[in-house]
Formats: sequence, C-alpha cells, structure tokens
Amino acid sequence: MSDNKINCELKKLDRDKVLKNKRLYWFVRRLQDIFFSGIALIVLSPVMIITAIVVFLDDPHGSPFFSQVRCGRDNKPFKMYKFRSMYCDAEARLGDLLEDNEMDGPAFKIKDDPRITRVGRFIRKTSIDELPQLWNIFRGDMSIVGPRPALPREVEQYNELQMQRMYVQPGLTCYWQIQPNRNDVTFDEWMALDLKYIEERSFIVDWKIIFLTFKAVFGRHGS
Repeated sequence: MSDNKINCELKKLDRDKVLKNKRLYWFVRRLQDIFFSGIALIVLSPVMIITAIVVFLDDPHGSPFFSQVRCGRDNKPFKMYKFRSMYCDAEARLGDLLEDNEMDGPAFKIKDDPRITRVGRFIRKTSIDELPQLWNIFRGDMSIVGPRPALPREVEQYNELQMQRMYVQPGLTCYWQIQPNRNDVTFDEWMALDLKYIEERSFIVDWKIIFLTFKAVFGRHGS
C-alpha cells in the first residue's frame, strides 16, 4: 500500500462473524433501499429525462442508457445501468488504451479518457451518470451502500483476499467513493476499504457514507 495514506489493510475476514449476526440489519437495510430508491426514482425523474435527452443529442448514435454485466453478491452476475458517458465504440477501443492505464491491479482508468463524450464528462463529474442504478437498488441487485460492482474480467483476476468483497451486495456508494483523492488510491487500498466496510458495516456507518457522498458530489469529486 502506498505511503499509508489510507489507514486500513487487506486481510482475511471471518465470514460467519461478519455476515451471520446481521439479520435485522439486512432486513431493515433492504426496506430502506426499496423506500429511498423508489422515492428517488420519482423525485429525480425530471432530471433523468432531461439527462437522457441531452446525452442523446450530444451523441445520437446510441441509446442514452448504458447497460453492462457486473458481479453482485457471491459473484452473481447482473445487468447494471448508467447514463451513457462514452461513445458507442468505447468497448472496442479499450484494447488500444490498456497500456495507458493509470490504475494498478485489474481496474482500468485514465484521467483524460478519449472515449468520454462532452456531456459524459459533466455527468461523471457530478455523478449524474450513476442515477439509473437506483433501479438496480430497487430491484435488489445493489444496495445504496456497498462495494462498487466489479466487471467479470476484473473479478477473474482477484486473489483470495480480494474476492471477499463479493460477500455482500455491491452499492451505489462506498468508502472508496467518498475519498477526495479516490483516483490516486491504489487498487489494494481500494480493496482494503471495501473489506473495512464489510467488517464495520452498520446503520451508523451506512448513513455516514451516504452523507459524505452528498458532500463529495457537491464538491464535484467525481471521476
């Protein structure tokens, strides 16, 4: 881990201890997910409609929505939704950009990704591109708080410790998401933050992350 900027470590979790004694937590948390995602889908529907129109006008060669298979709890695949922030041929162009990857480990990210559209840069910076995942939360594919859903090709490269992040449902936001310097966080630090959340999770921790997420969004710390 780099320079101990994040005070956590990648370690072995006791799965029974961190999962089995949380039945009330899981039940109430699911009710919260359904209630708040449902309300948010209704309240934010005008924003989502406008965003869909603007995305389409900016690049009319594809749908304003983007769906991609991600890995959920216990590595179960599901289709995750976002507003499209890249050109339609983004996946085909990925191979040409792999040597420029600025992240270590399986994840891919470059600061000035040429595949991102003009509108895409704005909706990423403001996290508006993530709003369709409210539907994933309402359906039960995701939760409001949890490790960010990984791509199958990334999970295939996980080691035994990293695979522990698949113990729980992925989420819209997490400890990594609220880091002011999250693009500078190493892959191992990112994974360690997810394991830290799994070990510490509670209603207090969840709401702390939610409030800090609003702070990060309004501070425009998006990717």
